[in-house]
Amino acid sequence: MKMNLSERQREEINRGIADYLETYGYSQSLAAFSQEANVSNHDDKKLNGILEKKWTSVLRLQKKCADLEAKLLEAEKEINHGAPTREKRQPSEWIPRPPERFALSGHRSPITRVVFHPVYSVFASSSEDSTIKVWDYESGEFERTLKGHTDAVQDIAFDKAGKILVSCSADLTIKIWEFGGMYECMKTLKGHDHNISSVAILPSADLILSASRDHTIKMWEVASGYCTFTFREHTDWVRMVRVHPDGVMFASASNDQAVIVWSMATKGARHVLRGHDHVVECVEWAPSGALPLVGANGDGAAILVSGSRDKTIRFWDAVAGVHLFTLIGHDNWVRGLRFHPRGKFVLSVADDKSMRVWDVAEKRCSKTIDAHSHFVTAIDFHHNSPYVLTSSVDMSCKVWECR
Repeated sequence: MKMNLSERQREEINRGIADYLETYGYSQSLAAFSQEANVSNHDDKKLNGILEKKWTSVLRLQKKCADLEAKLLEAEKEINHGAPTREKRQPSEWIPRPPERFALSGHRSPITRVVFHPVYSVFASSSEDSTIKVWDYESGEFERTLKGHTDAVQDIAFDKAGKILVSCSADLTIKIWEFGGMYECMKTLKGHDHNISSVAILPSADLILSASRDHTIKMWEVASGYCTFTFREHTDWVRMVRVHPDGVMFASASNDQAVIVWSMATKGARHVLRGHDHVVECVEWAPSGALPLVGANGDGAAILVSGSRDKTIRFWDAVAGVHLFTLIGHDNWVRGLRFHPRGKFVLSVADDKSMRVWDVAEKRCSKTIDAHSHFVTAIDFHHNSPYVLTSSVDMSCKVWECR
């Protein structure tokens, strides 16, 4: 098929091909092509590398076209189903929409956790490659790598002000990093006897909690770096620890299939919640906006959600210590949970490679997104910007825009 090119365009292409052949040393092909195409001047500086530049720009345009087509398809689906447009939808109803805004790669092993910074437009990711990376979620730019751990980094957490980042690792240490200046490791805390799976910072930012495969949860003073208390109730690997927003209690999930609600005042277990029939991977506290949706009104009400390898998500009344209801839909282990800041939705990620959006009031899955090409390991929802993060065994973390 003959292309409709002008004489000048044809001449430019020929000279670009000649430049490419000359650059890569295809001398015999260059001589034959120059003679047949009547190319005499192929050393024009303006045409240096023009063929490769045009090729890469075409690929970029193709990717952009594919992304726009995916967005258009999603919009058409929403229109056909009568869903509200972004203008009509309130921020309380914004949820992530495919395709992702950015897919960021740089880690050399599976990513274990992604966490938004509470103030700056950055997030941190931890990985089994023993590093922590910092990224700008608005531009998709890589910022820096924090190195210090000698084994897989399992969890990371920011304090409320975003001045410190805490990390824990399979190297049996917890590290406290100064965040925003020199990004130096200020303290290394040692005391656990096995892999440290999870860390959480109390709202007051003066205490850290850590959960370990040694069956314990330890409490550490930020200022001194000393362990001040060890919580012992679980009978197996403690997978995750998360603190209630008011700091008066915290929850833990374990391989012993139990979720425990702990009191900071008594340093004892308030409730041992049983119902899952496999390892409990994650726990998450519901924000105040979610409480009336599940009928938990009144002062001091607290709702806890847990995700398990039994593929289910369970809602608990953490004050009464009773099971409320179960969400069923994932086809594999549930790895991460995060609430929409306003409380209307809870988002989950799992080894079925999906991210699901659940309507809390209706107790059903309202959207399923094919998030990654491998197991999805973690999720975070920004507290006041329309962004969601996911991470995966596929060594990428993705930024999703909500609308």
